[in-house]
Amino acid sequence: MFGGNQPGADEDMPVFVISVAAQLSGLHAQTLRSYDRLGLVSPGRTSGGGRRYSMRDIALLREVQRLSQEDGVNLAGIKRIIDLENQVDALQARLIELTEELDATYAAAERATAAVHASYRKDLVPLHRQTALVVWKPKRR
Repeated sequence: MFGGNQPGADEDMPVFVISVAAQLSGLHAQTLRSYDRLGLVSPGRTSGGGRRYSMRDIALLREVQRLSQEDGVNLAGIKRIIDLENQVDALQARLIELTEELDATYAAAERATAAVHASYRKDLVPLHRQTALVVWKPKRR
């Protein structure tokens, strides 16, 4: 997603102070503070309370700016879009987890079935089929 990241660099690592984040995102520092208050972007915090932005935050700030300026979406709409995208991401991740769990369960069931079938084969004895006809006639009273 971020071409400038070094291999192994964590895009969620909060490293940029607000002035650098403002420069990287093309926004004013006061705008970043407003977006933080509105919950559009939630940067990390230092022990002293200073904001620290990650590369993911910078990308989100750019997206907020694009939605606002190019698409004319208001900030409440942008917040809703971000919330829905986060929800979709969480649901997709959960779907992957459940699919993997289901696949593992199917594989375990197949192994268990194969083991049971293998154990039965050793105990089976072929029988010759015989056909018999039984006629039942109740006694008359």
